[in-house]
Amino acid sequence: MAAPVPAAADGESRGGGVRDALGGLTTRGRSFLAAGVAATVCAYVLGQGDLLRVGLLLMVLPLVCVLVLYRTRYRVTAGRGLSPRRVPAGGEARVHLRMENVSRLPTGLLMLQDHVPYVLGPRPRFVLDRVEAGGRREVSYRVRSDLRGRYPLGPLQLRLNDPFGMCELTRSFSAYDTLTVIPRTESLPPVRLAGEGAGYGDGLQHSLALAGEDDVIPREYRYGDDLRRVHWRSTARLGELMVRREEQPQRARCTVLLDTRAVAYQGAGPDSAFEWAVSGAASVLVHMLERGFAVRLLTDTGSVLPGEGADGFAGATQDSADAAGLLMDTLAVVDHSDGAGLSRAYDVLRSGGEGLLVAFIGDLDEEQAAMAARMRRGSGGAVAFVLDSGSWSNGRPAGGAALDSVCRLREAGWTAVAVPPRASLAEVWRHAGSAPLEPGAPGGGATAFAGGWS
Repeated sequence: MAAPVPAAADGESRGGGVRDALGGLTTRGRSFLAAGVAATVCAYVLGQGDLLRVGLLLMVLPLVCVLVLYRTRYRVTAGRGLSPRRVPAGGEARVHLRMENVSRLPTGLLMLQDHVPYVLGPRPRFVLDRVEAGGRREVSYRVRSDLRGRYPLGPLQLRLNDPFGMCELTRSFSAYDTLTVIPRTESLPPVRLAGEGAGYGDGLQHSLALAGEDDVIPREYRYGDDLRRVHWRSTARLGELMVRREEQPQRARCTVLLDTRAVAYQGAGPDSAFEWAVSGAASVLVHMLERGFAVRLLTDTGSVLPGEGADGFAGATQDSADAAGLLMDTLAVVDHSDGAGLSRAYDVLRSGGEGLLVAFIGDLDEEQAAMAARMRRGSGGAVAFVLDSGSWSNGRPAGGAALDSVCRLREAGWTAVAVPPRASLAEVWRHAGSAPLEPGAPGGGATAFAGGWS
Protein backbone atom coordinates (compact mmCIF):
# COMPACT_ATOMS: atom_id res chain seq x y z
CA MET A 1 0.00 0.00 0.00
CA ALA A 2 1.33 3.40 -0.92
CA ALA A 3 2.20 5.88 1.76
CA PRO A 4 -0.72 8.06 2.84
CA VAL A 5 -0.97 11.31 0.91
CA PRO A 6 -2.74 14.39 2.27
CA ALA A 7 -5.86 15.03 0.26
CA ALA A 8 -6.48 18.31 -1.50
CA ALA A 9 -10.02 17.86 -0.19
CA ASP A 10 -8.75 18.78 3.24
CA GLY A 11 -10.75 21.75 4.55
CA GLU A 12 -7.51 23.65 5.02
CA SER A 13 -6.62 23.32 1.34
CA ARG A 14 -9.53 24.96 -0.44
CA GLY A 15 -8.04 25.23 -3.93
CA GLY A 16 -9.48 28.25 -5.76
CA GLY A 17 -11.77 29.40 -2.95
CA VAL A 18 -15.44 30.36 -3.00
CA ARG A 19 -15.52 30.86 -6.77
CA ASP A 20 -14.54 27.20 -7.32
CA ALA A 21 -17.10 26.17 -4.73
CA LEU A 22 -19.84 28.02 -6.61
CA GLY A 23 -18.63 26.31 -9.78
CA GLY A 24 -19.34 23.01 -8.05
CA LEU A 25 -23.11 23.54 -8.05
CA THR A 26 -24.87 20.50 -9.45
CA THR A 27 -27.75 20.60 -11.93
CA ARG A 28 -30.12 20.43 -8.99
CA GLY A 29 -28.39 23.30 -7.24
CA ARG A 30 -28.37 25.48 -10.36
CA SER A 31 -32.03 24.70 -10.95
CA PHE A 32 -32.94 25.73 -7.41
CA LEU A 33 -30.92 28.92 -7.79
CA ALA A 34 -32.52 29.79 -11.14
CA ALA A 35 -36.00 29.02 -9.81
CA GLY A 36 -35.35 31.22 -6.78
CA VAL A 37 -34.23 34.13 -8.94
CA ALA A 38 -37.24 33.74 -11.21
CA ALA A 39 -39.63 33.54 -8.25
CA THR A 40 -38.07 36.61 -6.64
CA VAL A 41 -38.40 38.67 -9.83
CA CYS A 42 -42.00 37.56 -10.29
CA ALA A 43 -42.79 38.35 -6.65
CA TYR A 44 -41.33 41.85 -7.07
CA VAL A 45 -43.31 42.47 -10.28
CA LEU A 46 -46.57 41.05 -8.95
CA GLY A 47 -46.16 42.30 -5.42
CA GLN A 48 -46.59 38.86 -3.87
CA GLY A 49 -44.88 38.61 -0.51
CA ASP A 50 -45.39 34.87 -0.10
CA LEU A 51 -43.83 34.19 -3.50
CA LEU A 52 -40.89 36.38 -2.52
CA ARG A 53 -40.24 34.25 0.57
CA VAL A 54 -40.38 31.08 -1.56
CA GLY A 55 -37.96 32.60 -4.06
CA LEU A 56 -35.53 33.64 -1.36
CA LEU A 57 -35.68 30.14 0.16
CA LEU A 58 -34.94 28.55 -3.22
CA MET A 59 -31.95 30.87 -3.74
CA VAL A 60 -30.52 30.58 -0.25
CA LEU A 61 -30.67 26.77 0.02
CA PRO A 62 -28.00 25.97 -2.64
CA LEU A 63 -25.84 28.88 -1.44
CA VAL A 64 -25.95 27.59 2.13
CA CYS A 65 -25.02 24.11 0.89
CA VAL A 66 -22.04 25.59 -0.98
CA LEU A 67 -20.91 27.49 2.14
CA VAL A 68 -21.28 24.48 4.43
CA LEU A 69 -19.45 22.16 2.06
CA TYR A 70 -16.73 24.74 1.47
CA ARG A 71 -16.10 25.21 5.18
CA THR A 72 -16.27 21.52 6.04
CA ARG A 73 -12.90 20.58 7.46
CA TYR A 74 -12.50 16.98 6.41
CA ARG A 75 -8.98 15.69 6.65
CA VAL A 76 -8.63 12.65 4.46
CA THR A 77 -5.61 10.57 3.51
CA ALA A 78 -5.48 8.00 0.76
CA GLY A 79 -3.11 5.38 -0.56
CA ARG A 80 -2.88 3.09 -3.56
CA GLY A 81 -1.38 -0.37 -3.82
CA LEU A 82 -0.67 -2.10 -7.14
CA SER A 83 -0.19 -5.86 -7.32
CA PRO A 84 1.73 -6.79 -9.35
CA ARG A 85 3.41 -3.73 -10.82
CA ARG A 86 4.63 -5.62 -13.87
CA VAL A 87 2.20 -7.86 -15.80
CA PRO A 88 2.40 -9.53 -19.23
CA ALA A 89 0.13 -8.31 -22.01
CA GLY A 90 -3.32 -9.76 -21.47
CA GLY A 91 -2.70 -10.24 -17.74
CA GLU A 92 -4.59 -8.56 -14.92
CA ALA A 93 -3.37 -6.44 -12.04
CA ARG A 94 -5.37 -5.43 -8.99
CA VAL A 95 -5.35 -1.89 -7.63
CA HIS A 96 -6.16 -1.43 -3.94
CA LEU A 97 -7.37 1.96 -2.74
CA ARG A 98 -7.45 3.00 0.91
CA MET A 99 -9.17 6.09 2.24
CA GLU A 100 -8.93 7.15 5.88
CA ASN A 101 -10.78 9.95 7.69
CA VAL A 102 -8.27 11.50 10.07
CA SER A 103 -10.51 14.37 11.16
CA ARG A 104 -12.76 14.47 14.24
CA LEU A 105 -15.98 14.69 12.23
CA PRO A 106 -17.69 11.98 10.19
CA THR A 107 -17.81 12.62 6.48
CA GLY A 108 -20.88 12.91 4.32
CA LEU A 109 -21.35 11.21 0.98
CA LEU A 110 -18.00 10.68 -0.78
CA MET A 111 -17.12 9.36 -4.22
CA LEU A 112 -13.68 8.07 -5.09
CA GLN A 113 -12.58 8.14 -8.72
CA ASP A 114 -9.23 6.98 -10.04
CA HIS A 115 -7.80 8.16 -13.35
CA VAL A 116 -7.02 5.17 -15.57
CA PRO A 117 -5.95 5.20 -19.26
CA TYR A 118 -8.75 3.97 -21.49
CA VAL A 119 -6.69 0.96 -22.67
CA LEU A 120 -6.81 -0.42 -19.12
CA GLY A 121 -10.59 -0.36 -18.85
CA PRO A 122 -13.34 1.95 -17.63
CA ARG A 123 -12.65 4.61 -15.02
CA PRO A 124 -13.41 3.11 -11.57
CA ARG A 125 -15.80 4.96 -9.27
CA PHE A 126 -16.76 4.08 -5.70
CA VAL A 127 -19.41 5.70 -3.48
CA LEU A 128 -18.76 5.84 0.26
CA ASP A 129 -21.90 6.70 2.23
CA ARG A 130 -20.36 7.78 5.53
CA VAL A 131 -16.93 7.42 7.07
CA GLU A 132 -16.78 7.85 10.81
CA ALA A 133 -14.05 9.85 12.52
CA GLY A 134 -10.83 7.82 12.35
CA GLY A 135 -12.53 5.31 10.05
CA ARG A 136 -11.00 3.60 7.05
CA ARG A 137 -12.43 2.24 3.83
CA GLU A 138 -10.69 -0.04 1.34
CA VAL A 139 -11.84 -0.82 -2.19
CA SER A 140 -10.15 -2.44 -5.18
CA TYR A 141 -10.52 -2.81 -8.92
CA ARG A 142 -8.80 -4.68 -11.73
CA VAL A 143 -6.98 -3.38 -14.80
CA ARG A 144 -5.99 -5.25 -17.94
CA SER A 145 -4.33 -4.39 -21.24
CA ASP A 146 -3.48 -6.34 -24.37
CA LEU A 147 -1.01 -3.64 -25.40
CA ARG A 148 2.50 -3.24 -24.05
CA GLY A 149 3.47 0.00 -22.36
CA ARG A 150 3.82 1.97 -19.16
CA TYR A 151 0.51 3.32 -17.93
CA PRO A 152 0.05 5.90 -15.15
CA LEU A 153 -2.64 5.24 -12.54
CA GLY A 154 -3.97 8.31 -10.79
CA PRO A 155 -4.20 10.80 -9.41
CA LEU A 156 -7.09 9.75 -7.20
CA GLN A 157 -9.99 12.17 -7.05
CA LEU A 158 -12.36 12.66 -4.13
CA ARG A 159 -15.80 14.16 -4.67
CA LEU A 160 -17.63 15.73 -1.73
CA ASN A 161 -21.42 16.11 -1.82
CA ASP A 162 -23.82 17.90 0.51
CA PRO A 163 -26.83 15.93 1.86
CA PHE A 164 -29.24 17.67 -0.57
CA GLY A 165 -27.11 17.08 -3.67
CA MET A 166 -26.87 20.81 -4.38
CA CYS A 167 -23.09 21.07 -4.58
CA GLU A 168 -20.24 18.76 -5.52
CA LEU A 169 -16.57 19.60 -4.97
CA THR A 170 -13.74 17.62 -6.53
CA ARG A 171 -10.28 17.48 -5.03
CA SER A 172 -7.30 15.52 -6.31
CA PHE A 173 -4.52 13.73 -4.51
CA SER A 174 -0.99 14.13 -5.80
CA ALA A 175 0.29 10.53 -5.83
CA TYR A 176 0.14 8.17 -8.76
CA ASP A 177 1.55 4.76 -9.68
CA THR A 178 2.77 3.19 -12.89
CA LEU A 179 1.70 -0.16 -14.31
CA THR A 180 4.18 -1.78 -16.69
CA VAL A 181 2.68 -4.15 -19.25
CA ILE A 182 5.48 -6.31 -20.63
CA PRO A 183 5.43 -8.57 -23.70
CA ARG A 184 4.05 -12.08 -23.45
CA THR A 185 6.73 -14.73 -23.10
CA GLU A 186 6.65 -18.41 -23.97
CA SER A 187 8.53 -21.18 -22.25
CA LEU A 188 11.08 -22.45 -24.77
CA PRO A 189 12.31 -26.05 -25.00
CA PRO A 190 16.00 -26.67 -24.20
CA VAL A 191 17.41 -27.21 -27.69
CA ARG A 192 21.00 -26.90 -28.86
CA LEU A 193 21.48 -24.29 -31.54
CA ALA A 194 24.33 -24.04 -34.00
CA GLY A 195 27.20 -22.20 -32.33
CA GLU A 196 25.50 -22.06 -28.95
CA GLY A 197 28.29 -24.00 -27.35
CA ALA A 198 30.80 -21.27 -28.02
CA GLY A 199 32.28 -20.38 -24.70
CA TYR A 200 32.26 -23.91 -23.35
CA GLY A 201 34.78 -26.72 -23.59
CA ASP A 202 38.46 -26.48 -24.49
CA GLY A 203 38.09 -23.23 -26.37
CA LEU A 204 36.39 -21.45 -23.48
CA GLN A 205 37.67 -18.03 -22.53
CA HIS A 206 38.52 -17.48 -18.90
CA SER A 207 38.33 -14.53 -16.58
CA LEU A 208 39.64 -13.76 -13.17
CA ALA A 209 37.29 -14.13 -10.21
CA LEU A 210 38.51 -13.87 -6.65
CA ALA A 211 36.95 -13.17 -3.27
CA GLY A 212 37.57 -9.49 -3.89
CA GLU A 213 38.22 -7.48 -7.04
CA ASP A 214 40.19 -9.06 -9.89
CA ASP A 215 43.97 -8.59 -9.58
CA VAL A 216 46.72 -9.02 -12.09
CA ILE A 217 49.20 -10.20 -9.43
CA PRO A 218 48.81 -12.33 -6.29
CA ARG A 219 47.18 -10.40 -3.49
CA GLU A 220 47.47 -10.42 0.27
CA TYR A 221 45.62 -13.04 2.25
CA ARG A 222 42.09 -12.15 3.34
CA TYR A 223 40.09 -13.80 6.04
CA GLY A 224 38.17 -16.72 4.57
CA ASP A 225 40.58 -17.45 1.67
CA ASP A 226 41.45 -21.10 1.08
CA LEU A 227 44.93 -21.83 2.44
CA ARG A 228 45.54 -24.08 -0.53
CA ARG A 229 45.70 -20.94 -2.64
CA VAL A 230 48.70 -19.53 -0.77
CA HIS A 231 51.37 -18.34 -3.23
CA TRP A 232 54.55 -19.28 -1.36
CA ARG A 233 57.01 -17.54 -3.68
CA SER A 234 55.31 -14.19 -3.31
CA THR A 235 54.85 -14.81 0.41
CA ALA A 236 58.59 -15.38 0.84
CA ARG A 237 59.52 -12.38 -1.29
CA LEU A 238 57.12 -9.90 0.34
CA GLY A 239 57.21 -11.22 3.87
CA GLU A 240 53.45 -11.52 4.22
CA LEU A 241 50.91 -14.18 3.32
CA MET A 242 49.84 -13.93 -0.34
CA VAL A 243 47.26 -16.02 -2.21
CA ARG A 244 47.03 -17.04 -5.86
CA ARG A 245 44.44 -15.83 -8.26
CA GLU A 246 42.05 -18.43 -9.62
CA GLU A 247 40.20 -18.73 -12.89
CA GLN A 248 36.63 -19.59 -13.65
CA PRO A 249 34.72 -19.86 -16.92
CA GLN A 250 33.32 -16.69 -18.40
CA ARG A 251 29.56 -16.73 -18.88
CA ALA A 252 28.55 -17.51 -22.42
CA ARG A 253 27.06 -14.55 -24.24
CA CYS A 254 23.97 -14.16 -26.37
CA THR A 255 22.88 -11.10 -28.33
CA VAL A 256 19.24 -10.77 -29.33
CA LEU A 257 18.76 -8.48 -32.33
CA LEU A 258 15.29 -6.96 -32.66
CA ASP A 259 14.45 -5.30 -35.96
CA THR A 260 12.17 -2.36 -35.13
CA ARG A 261 12.15 -0.56 -38.50
CA ALA A 262 8.71 0.76 -39.32
CA VAL A 263 9.27 -0.04 -43.01
CA ALA A 264 9.83 -3.70 -42.12
CA TYR A 265 6.37 -4.34 -40.68
CA GLN A 266 2.79 -3.95 -41.78
CA GLY A 267 -0.23 -3.81 -39.53
CA ALA A 268 -0.54 -3.12 -35.83
CA GLY A 269 -2.14 -4.56 -32.74
CA PRO A 270 -1.50 -7.53 -30.46
CA ASP A 271 -1.56 -10.03 -33.35
CA SER A 272 0.78 -8.13 -35.67
CA ALA A 273 4.15 -9.37 -36.85
CA PHE A 274 5.98 -6.68 -34.88
CA GLU A 275 4.35 -7.69 -31.60
CA TRP A 276 5.26 -11.32 -32.29
CA ALA A 277 8.87 -10.26 -32.83
CA VAL A 278 8.92 -8.31 -29.55
CA SER A 279 7.37 -11.23 -27.69
CA GLY A 280 9.85 -13.60 -29.31
CA ALA A 281 12.81 -11.44 -28.30
CA ALA A 282 11.52 -11.30 -24.73
CA SER A 283 11.08 -15.08 -24.60
CA VAL A 284 14.59 -15.75 -25.91
CA LEU A 285 16.16 -13.27 -23.48
CA VAL A 286 14.45 -14.87 -20.49
CA HIS A 287 15.27 -18.37 -21.75
CA MET A 288 18.95 -17.58 -22.18
CA LEU A 289 19.19 -15.93 -18.78
CA GLU A 290 17.70 -19.06 -17.21
CA ARG A 291 20.36 -21.14 -18.97
CA GLY A 292 23.16 -19.04 -17.49
CA PHE A 293 23.94 -16.78 -20.46
CA ALA A 294 24.84 -13.12 -20.24
CA VAL A 295 22.48 -11.45 -22.70
CA ARG A 296 22.02 -8.10 -24.37
CA LEU A 297 19.25 -6.61 -26.46
CA LEU A 298 20.29 -4.87 -29.66
CA THR A 299 18.01 -2.96 -32.02
CA ASP A 300 18.48 -1.85 -35.61
CA THR A 301 19.27 1.66 -34.33
CA GLY A 302 22.44 0.32 -32.70
CA SER A 303 21.08 0.82 -29.20
CA VAL A 304 22.27 -1.75 -26.69
CA LEU A 305 19.66 -2.10 -23.99
CA PRO A 306 19.43 -1.89 -21.04
CA GLY A 307 23.14 -1.07 -20.94
CA GLU A 308 23.92 -2.96 -17.74
CA GLY A 309 27.04 -5.07 -17.36
CA ALA A 310 30.10 -5.28 -19.54
CA ASP A 311 29.48 -4.19 -23.14
CA GLY A 312 25.77 -3.96 -22.43
CA PHE A 313 25.41 -7.62 -21.43
CA ALA A 314 22.84 -8.07 -18.68
CA GLY A 315 23.22 -10.94 -16.26
CA ALA A 316 27.02 -10.83 -16.35
CA THR A 317 27.33 -8.88 -13.09
CA GLN A 318 23.79 -8.99 -11.70
CA ASP A 319 21.09 -11.40 -10.68
CA SER A 320 19.23 -13.02 -13.57
CA ALA A 321 15.84 -11.96 -12.20
CA ASP A 322 16.96 -8.31 -11.99
CA ALA A 323 18.41 -8.51 -15.49
CA ALA A 324 15.18 -10.00 -16.84
CA GLY A 325 13.18 -7.24 -15.18
CA LEU A 326 15.31 -4.52 -16.80
CA LEU A 327 15.00 -6.14 -20.21
CA MET A 328 11.24 -6.59 -19.89
CA ASP A 329 10.82 -2.96 -18.86
CA THR A 330 12.77 -1.96 -21.95
CA LEU A 331 10.71 -4.16 -24.27
CA ALA A 332 7.49 -2.87 -22.71
CA VAL A 333 8.01 0.51 -24.39
CA VAL A 334 10.01 -0.40 -27.51
CA ASP A 335 8.43 1.02 -30.65
CA HIS A 336 9.06 1.33 -34.37
CA SER A 337 12.16 3.21 -35.43
CA ASP A 338 12.43 5.61 -38.37
CA GLY A 339 15.54 3.90 -39.73
CA ALA A 340 15.59 2.11 -43.07
CA GLY A 341 18.60 -0.16 -42.60
CA LEU A 342 20.56 -2.46 -40.27
CA SER A 343 23.95 -0.78 -40.65
CA ARG A 344 24.10 0.54 -37.08
CA ALA A 345 23.40 -2.87 -35.63
CA TYR A 346 26.04 -4.32 -37.95
CA ASP A 347 28.63 -1.85 -36.64
CA VAL A 348 27.89 -2.86 -33.03
CA LEU A 349 28.18 -6.58 -33.84
CA ARG A 350 31.37 -6.06 -35.81
CA SER A 351 33.02 -4.34 -32.85
CA GLY A 352 31.93 -7.00 -30.36
CA GLY A 353 29.83 -9.81 -31.81
CA GLU A 354 31.14 -12.84 -29.95
CA GLY A 355 28.71 -15.45 -28.71
CA LEU A 356 25.34 -16.58 -30.00
CA LEU A 357 23.26 -14.18 -32.11
CA VAL A 358 19.48 -14.56 -32.29
CA ALA A 359 17.73 -12.14 -34.64
CA PHE A 360 14.06 -11.28 -35.19
CA ILE A 361 13.89 -9.60 -38.58
CA GLY A 362 11.05 -8.06 -40.57
CA ASP A 363 10.83 -7.48 -44.31
CA LEU A 364 14.23 -7.19 -46.01
CA ASP A 365 15.11 -5.79 -49.40
CA GLU A 366 18.12 -7.13 -51.28
CA GLU A 367 20.54 -4.62 -49.74
CA GLN A 368 19.41 -5.23 -46.16
CA ALA A 369 19.37 -8.98 -46.67
CA ALA A 370 23.05 -8.78 -47.69
CA MET A 371 23.76 -6.63 -44.63
CA ALA A 372 22.06 -9.13 -42.33
CA ALA A 373 24.00 -11.99 -43.92
CA ARG A 374 27.32 -10.27 -43.10
CA MET A 375 26.41 -10.08 -39.41
CA ARG A 376 27.08 -13.81 -39.14
CA ARG A 377 30.86 -13.34 -39.43
CA GLY A 378 31.34 -11.86 -36.00
CA SER A 379 29.26 -14.38 -34.09
CA GLY A 380 29.88 -17.87 -32.81
CA GLY A 381 26.45 -18.88 -34.07
CA ALA A 382 23.50 -17.10 -35.62
CA VAL A 383 19.79 -17.88 -35.72
CA ALA A 384 17.33 -15.71 -37.61
CA PHE A 385 13.53 -15.67 -37.46
CA VAL A 386 12.33 -13.85 -40.58
CA LEU A 387 8.79 -12.46 -40.57
CA ASP A 388 6.93 -11.64 -43.77
CA SER A 389 4.62 -8.92 -42.46
CA GLY A 390 2.52 -9.07 -45.61
CA SER A 391 1.64 -12.69 -44.94
CA TRP A 392 0.77 -11.79 -41.36
CA SER A 393 -1.66 -9.17 -42.64
CA ASN A 394 -3.50 -11.46 -45.06
CA GLY A 395 -3.00 -14.76 -43.20
CA ARG A 396 -1.18 -16.46 -46.08
CA PRO A 397 2.13 -18.41 -46.04
CA ALA A 398 5.39 -16.51 -46.32
CA GLY A 399 5.97 -14.92 -49.73
CA GLY A 400 8.88 -15.13 -52.08
CA ALA A 401 10.73 -12.14 -50.63
CA ALA A 402 10.88 -13.72 -47.17
CA LEU A 403 12.05 -17.06 -48.60
CA ASP A 404 14.71 -15.27 -50.64
CA SER A 405 15.96 -13.61 -47.47
CA VAL A 406 16.03 -16.98 -45.72
CA CYS A 407 18.08 -18.45 -48.56
CA ARG A 408 20.50 -15.51 -48.45
CA LEU A 409 21.00 -15.94 -44.71
CA ARG A 410 21.36 -19.69 -45.12
CA GLU A 411 24.16 -19.25 -47.62
CA ALA A 412 25.99 -17.06 -45.07
CA GLY A 413 25.77 -19.78 -42.40
CA TRP A 414 22.71 -18.63 -40.48
CA THR A 415 20.11 -20.95 -39.07
CA ALA A 416 17.18 -19.21 -40.77
CA VAL A 417 13.47 -19.79 -40.23
CA ALA A 418 10.59 -18.12 -42.06
CA VAL A 419 7.92 -17.56 -39.42
CA PRO A 420 4.31 -18.21 -40.53
CA PRO A 421 1.39 -16.15 -39.19
CA ARG A 422 0.26 -16.90 -35.63
CA ALA A 423 3.16 -19.32 -35.15
CA SER A 424 4.02 -20.76 -31.77
CA LEU A 425 7.47 -19.52 -30.79
CA ALA A 426 8.18 -22.77 -28.92
CA GLU A 427 7.55 -24.79 -32.09
CA VAL A 428 9.63 -22.44 -34.24
CA TRP A 429 12.41 -22.54 -31.65
CA ARG A 430 12.35 -26.34 -31.60
CA HIS A 431 12.45 -26.37 -35.39
CA ALA A 432 15.50 -24.11 -35.40
CA GLY A 433 17.22 -26.45 -32.95
CA SER A 434 16.63 -29.45 -35.21
CA ALA A 435 18.50 -27.83 -38.10
CA PRO A 436 21.88 -29.32 -39.18
CA LEU A 437 24.85 -28.08 -37.17
CA GLU A 438 27.31 -27.47 -40.00
CA PRO A 439 27.24 -23.70 -40.46
CA GLY A 440 28.94 -22.54 -43.61
CA ALA A 441 28.27 -25.73 -45.53
CA PRO A 442 26.01 -25.43 -48.56
CA GLY A 443 22.50 -25.56 -47.25
CA GLY A 444 23.74 -26.46 -43.77
CA GLY A 445 23.08 -24.70 -40.51
CA ALA A 446 19.84 -23.25 -41.81
CA THR A 447 16.28 -24.10 -42.62
CA ALA A 448 13.35 -22.33 -44.18
CA PHE A 449 10.16 -23.21 -42.36
CA ALA A 450 7.34 -21.77 -44.40
CA GLY A 451 4.56 -23.96 -43.16
CA GLY A 452 1.83 -22.68 -40.88
CA TRP A 453 -0.46 -23.75 -38.11
CA SER A 454 -3.22 -22.26 -36.00
